[in-house]
Amino acid sequence: MQVVFTGPVYVVRDNIDTDQIIPAQFLTLVPTIPAEYEKLGSYALWGLPESLYPGRYVKEGELDSEYPIVVGGRNFGCGSSREHAPIALGSAGCRVVLAQSFARIFFRNCIATGELYPCETVDRLCDELKTGDVVKVDLDAGTVTVTATGKVFPLKPLGEVRPVIDAGGIFNYARQTGMMPT
Repeated sequence: MQVVFTGPVYVVRDNIDTDQIIPAQFLTLVPTIPAEYEKLGSYALWGLPESLYPGRYVKEGELDSEYPIVVGGRNFGCGSSREHAPIALGSAGCRVVLAQSFARIFFRNCIATGELYPCETVDRLCDELKTGDVVKVDLDAGTVTVTATGKVFPLKPLGEVRPVIDAGGIFNYARQTGMMPT
């Protein structure tokens, strides 16, 4: 299954924590209830300081973001173990987060939920790109290509976790592979 994502990026910096990804006051929303899942996405990255990020990831009054790709620096998703963080991003329309490194629990929650692909970059893309730049992320080739310049950046391989995300999370993967009854 070839996986390619193309679109504008939303760029953040280092140490984006789960409170910035989805503030605690929105954790009362239950992702298994479809209307609440949709609403959760409207609050994705709501906790970022407006002084540093004046343009919201999801515009006020909208449910989805125009940015299917988030670019971060080091330690993306640090903080608490809330599964709501990758779920909120996925609900908002994010399909892949490109970061220099991830907090282990956020990385694992991306895999378990199957909401988005957490891809580690070789280069510090948050210094190379700005919000709105259009890129193509090719998971099979392991590359990020900047549409305007053609510049190509390598990604570290997802390895054995990729099929789990491809399947839509750990439970779907277990069902598809016969580890769990359907």
